[in-house]
Amino acid sequence: MAQADTPRITSVLFMCGMNSIRSPMAAALAGRILPRGTYIASAGVRAGERDPFVDAVLEEHGLDLGGHRPHLFEELEDGYFDLVITMAPEAHHLALDTMGSTYSDVEFWPMPDPSLATGTRAQILDAYRDLYKRIEARLKDRFGQ
Repeated sequence: MAQADTPRITSVLFMCGMNSIRSPMAAALAGRILPRGTYIASAGVRAGERDPFVDAVLEEHGLDLGGHRPHLFEELEDGYFDLVITMAPEAHHLALDTMGSTYSDVEFWPMPDPSLATGTRAQILDAYRDLYKRIEARLKDRFGQ
């Protein structure tokens, strides 16, 4: 839970493998949970495609990705974030290798990849819903709410 004596976080970067599931979902949720005015971005290690299951699950909660298109870390315009949250091992390694000494904090929140789920459409959606709940719980625990 966030401490009252810790410095206010004004910018957060979420990173995952392809910036198509975990990090954009986290960024959308963070926009609802973090204080107004917090700059929130997401990026990936490899090129990815927008995932329609993410859109479906976010819509169930009144959220959307707007015009988000998956992009790489190298494509980010802003180079500094108070906090970098990585959600896949490859993203965490990139953050530590290229940003670890620059940023005040890099945290690893390992999250499952719901695109690996198999079965019916409903079963696959349930894997994405589970991811949503996990991210929401971590955000609330980390930032308080």
